[in-house]
Amino acid sequence: MREIEKKILGKDMAKGYIEEPALFGHGFVTGFGDDNFCVKIIDRNLANKTIIKNHYSHKIYNASYIHLGVFMQDEFVGVLQFGYAMNPASAGSVVADTEIDEYLELNRMWLDDKAPKNSESKAISYAIKVIKRAYPKIKWIQSFADERCGKFGIVYQASNFKYYGEHESDFWEYKGIVYHNIQMTVSPGTRRYSREVAELQQNKDKAKRLHLRQFRYIFFIDKKSESKARLQQKPYEKWYKNEDKTEAEDKADYGLLMRD
Repeated sequence: MREIEKKILGKDMAKGYIEEPALFGHGFVTGFGDDNFCVKIIDRNLANKTIIKNHYSHKIYNASYIHLGVFMQDEFVGVLQFGYAMNPASAGSVVADTEIDEYLELNRMWLDDKAPKNSESKAISYAIKVIKRAYPKIKWIQSFADERCGKFGIVYQASNFKYYGEHESDFWEYKGIVYHNIQMTVSPGTRRYSREVAELQQNKDKAKRLHLRQFRYIFFIDKKSESKARLQQKPYEKWYKNEDKTEAEDKADYGLLMRD
């Protein structure tokens, strides 16, 4: 970026923040990083199109409202989408006294294989920095590692998320797409009911039922909220305990631990 642009956008550019120019004071934060690697707010349609094409679920989550792109040397190489949980009002059952606009869930993340091994944790780190500035009401971020991805969420462990245990959920696989069990039980006329859901329900006998483990991780932006967690923090699951790699070696493959 040219030096004159850095002067216009303010001293925070030296710290890595990317801002839209403003007439007075700092502008709106739209990203974090540098020319080699950065995360920036992108158009919803671009994010959705990319997720449908590349994410293992091949599905978008309509409650996502923060869409961030990952760029390397101006090449678009990934997407992170944040928004509400499947039950938006359930936040208070996870962390007490949480309002609906005070938390996020990482709904979808995809990075191109051409990105280096440490890119997942680096992208999450940069995304959180953007969220801290652009969405200051957010107190914590939740994400689930799906058993299908393997390694019990090592990316979140490398990003300093706290681990709050696992649960098992039912899913349905139909035409190569995996749906949560709630979509098999949605009633016609409700907000979640769609032509896609209707087709799934009508073809239940052709769908394959899956019983999968999901691992819950939370990153606390507001450290006071951590003491209000209603769930018990647990030691990280160690996928590598029967393999040759140590924890430190595996985390090194995914990048250094994220620092605030």
